[in-house]
Amino acid sequence: MVKINIVCIGKVKDKYIRDGIEEFSKRLSRYANFSIVELSEEDDNKGIESAISKETERIINVINKKSQSYNILLDLKGKQKSSEEMAELLEKITIQKSEINFIIGGSNGVGDELRRIVDFRLNFSLFTFPHQLMRLILAEQIYRWISINNNIKYHK
Repeated sequence: MVKINIVCIGKVKDKYIRDGIEEFSKRLSRYANFSIVELSEEDDNKGIESAISKETERIINVINKKSQSYNILLDLKGKQKSSEEMAELLEKITIQKSEINFIIGGSNGVGDELRRIVDFRLNFSLFTFPHQLMRLILAEQIYRWISINNNIKYHK
């Protein structure tokens, strides 16, 4: 069973978002070992660049410990794909890797070092989403991609 992690900065504060994530976590549990790794958010009072650097370092430390994983960064400068294309990509990844990390940086972004070391950069949309809500959207999309690959009547 593939392990899928969402590696992200900060905690989800709103109950409705936590409830939604929990619902998709339950649905995913039949098909994947799903978890969320929350890393502390840096106070940007000492400067945005310093905050980005420290948060990026935390993310890199986590994904380096998972050396056999495939790392996908949610990035405005990444590539856009359809749900079907992402389902196909996940299928290909799981043939070679047993773990996938989806990375959501902090509200100030991530450092270029992280962009260089990830395996794929995914752009969800040209819209701006709150980081907490993006976790719910991502959890739903992961379930959608797995549904497509397993012929579950969810994706239409």
